[in-house]
Amino acid sequence: MSLTAIVFYVLSSVTVLSAVMVIAARNPVHSVLFLILAFFNSAGLFVLLGAELLAMLLVIVYVGAVAVLFLFVVMMLDINFVRLREGFLRYFPIGVLIGAVLAAELVFVVGTWAMSPEMAGNLRQPTPEDVTNTRALGQLIYTDYVFVFQTAGMILLTAMIGAIVLTLRKRPGVKRQNIAQQLARSPETAIEIKKVKTGEGI
Repeated sequence: MSLTAIVFYVLSSVTVLSAVMVIAARNPVHSVLFLILAFFNSAGLFVLLGAELLAMLLVIVYVGAVAVLFLFVVMMLDINFVRLREGFLRYFPIGVLIGAVLAAELVFVVGTWAMSPEMAGNLRQPTPEDVTNTRALGQLIYTDYVFVFQTAGMILLTAMIGAIVLTLRKRPGVKRQNIAQQLARSPETAIEIKKVKTGEGI
């Protein structure tokens, strides 16, 4: 067995085990830490595939931003673990039913999956040596899938705006900036800026 195969099996095993521990850990902080471990090992698998750009994006975006944000949110929340475990037996049958349905769907998908002849022909084609992974990915995204890429960006923008609108609350007694009122003020009520010398008043 080659060194690459050994590294692949080690990284894939740790990724699967850490993914299981994300949902099996009782402490949410431990779940987020196992999620970060799964991201790191997935980045290692991308490196083995020759996709170094995807590996760096996975580490920078998901580990450096998303997982750390999850960790901060979980640590700031006051979670009552005793109350959290009370509903385990109540919702256990529903969870087993949903898990069985998802497992059956995965079995059906894997059982009916087959590689097309065109894909098999593409796999046999040699990779150009003068084209880097980043350049090839950029050419593919911004030429063949540019509309799909822009649509995904619009969906994410809409989700971000929706989250801001849903969480925006106007509380009494809190000073807020009103841009329209600032722009519509008259010269009489506008603020006048004066240069004051040191040691002198207005």
